[in-house]
Amino acid sequence: MTGAWNSSEKFNREAAEWDANPQRRAVALSVAKAIITATNPAKTMHALEFGCGTGLLSMEIAQLVKTLSAIDTSREMLAVLKEKIRISGIENIEPSCTNLSSPSDTALHNKSFELIYSSMTLHHIDDTAGFLNRLSTLLSPGGTLALADLDLEDGLFHDDPLEKVHHGFDRSELAALLHGADLEVRSFETIYTFNKINRAGITAAYPVFLVTATKAEQAAQNNV
Repeated sequence: MTGAWNSSEKFNREAAEWDANPQRRAVALSVAKAIITATNPAKTMHALEFGCGTGLLSMEIAQLVKTLSAIDTSREMLAVLKEKIRISGIENIEPSCTNLSSPSDTALHNKSFELIYSSMTLHHIDDTAGFLNRLSTLLSPGGTLALADLDLEDGLFHDDPLEKVHHGFDRSELAALLHGADLEVRSFETIYTFNKINRAGITAAYPVFLVTATKAEQAAQNNV
């Protein structure tokens, strides 16, 4: 439904052709490289990707971790990912139709992850602060959160003016929200730039950042 936050219908419609966009593939590869460099994934890690879509990022990260829970609200996007898993023979990706932004969704109840990451998903979630707090509860002590998303933009990046999204994020404001979720920001870096004709017909540059943040070790928390 156009105009709804976190609209799975839009992504269901676009799933079959999603990977055909070369810029989507390029940004996924850039994000994957940046996450791998910044977080040093290990075979001991249980990882979570929210907003995994068709798995452009999942397929790059999965081989480096023990397990990868790949979640999305779009069943059609997940169907594309499941077919990729079948063809590739990768066995450690666990796709799930899950909405982390919904308090009633308990699919990941009592689970924890050493690595949680996403690409271009956070701006689709209405309550940023509440969502970051939810992610913090899923992150193991000492674990890392890595989020790639748009810097604050002119509001013209998305082609549909009725699509409810945040128009990117101010880095200092996002850092404050992460701190409020008991996460310590480690780094912000620009990892990709979209050069696109926006819906005003103007060619503009839209930078994508990667922010990494960590959750305090349990021992340190006990000393607070």
